[in-house]
Amino acid sequence: MRTTINDVAKDAGVSIKTVSRVINNETSVRDNTRERVMASVEKLNFQPNLAARSLAGTKAYSIAYIYDNPNAYYIIDMQNGILDACKKQGFELLIHPCDAKEAHIFDEITNMIKRTRIAGILLTPPFSEMPEFVEKLTQLDLKVVRILSGHDAPDSLTPCIMIDDNLASKSITEHLINNGHTRIGFLAGGSEHNSTKERLEGYKAALTQYDITIDPSLIIDGEYSFESGVEGAKTLISQTNRPTAIVSCNDEIAAGALFAARLMNIDIPSELSITGFEDSPFSRQTWPKLTTAHQPNNKIAEDAASLLIAQIRNGNDRDIIKLYTPELVVRDSTARPS
Repeated sequence: MRTTINDVAKDAGVSIKTVSRVINNETSVRDNTRERVMASVEKLNFQPNLAARSLAGTKAYSIAYIYDNPNAYYIIDMQNGILDACKKQGFELLIHPCDAKEAHIFDEITNMIKRTRIAGILLTPPFSEMPEFVEKLTQLDLKVVRILSGHDAPDSLTPCIMIDDNLASKSITEHLINNGHTRIGFLAGGSEHNSTKERLEGYKAALTQYDITIDPSLIIDGEYSFESGVEGAKTLISQTNRPTAIVSCNDEIAAGALFAARLMNIDIPSELSITGFEDSPFSRQTWPKLTTAHQPNNKIAEDAASLLIAQIRNGNDRDIIKLYTPELVVRDSTARPS
């Protein structure tokens, strides 16, 4: 027969309410009592029914991750990181892909919230960068945490996990400059993303610091895709005075740039250095492997989910901001110009 919460309480010599507090990771339980209850949970192989727990009480024990992002590696890292936090904290995760440009997107999310009784929502770009959408969500009976590109939170609507893309991009560009490159191209991601703007500003800041003229012809608009990297690199390489290095807004773009260089018989890195951003599997699957900026998306997602669950349990503290700065990882795709 299935082990019940009554069985655990009896085995541990505590009340059912105490077992419930331990399972829900509430802080009002003494350490020795918590250890005794968890020993009984493990001994009896007790599996709490989280769905029934939410339906039976006034609290919800589920959070949602809504997203609109074509980068499968990014989404997988986010999902895994959030799931790690949920498993540790006794929460369930609802994953809801959707179209941020849909005219009635807020109605869609509102209906999802009503159907599922979630307690909080985690937002990544582009949703986290939509202030009107975020403000509407905060007016509902749930908590919200955002992951954003930048050094400082743009407002005080919600707690935030910030990614300092500007400083990381500056570090990548400085690495190329210190290797002797002065004519450096930039392949942008989608202009609607703050990460694109932040990474472009970091690139420009490095050039300015080293008194290198910013040449608009070396900055190519694009999207966060392999195809965009191919087309952007072809445009740069076809220039009469072509660049000796390229900064790409992410690893997928950089992989496309590598492919284009091969098609045009350009050797990497002796004739052209190429860098990526994020340290996704793309950066390690190319040849040569990409110099990039390591962005620990799995850890970022776990921290964001843990912060969201803390908000659900303890109330809203909108001043909470945690900052991550992606770190330079030097590999074989960059070298001094020949």
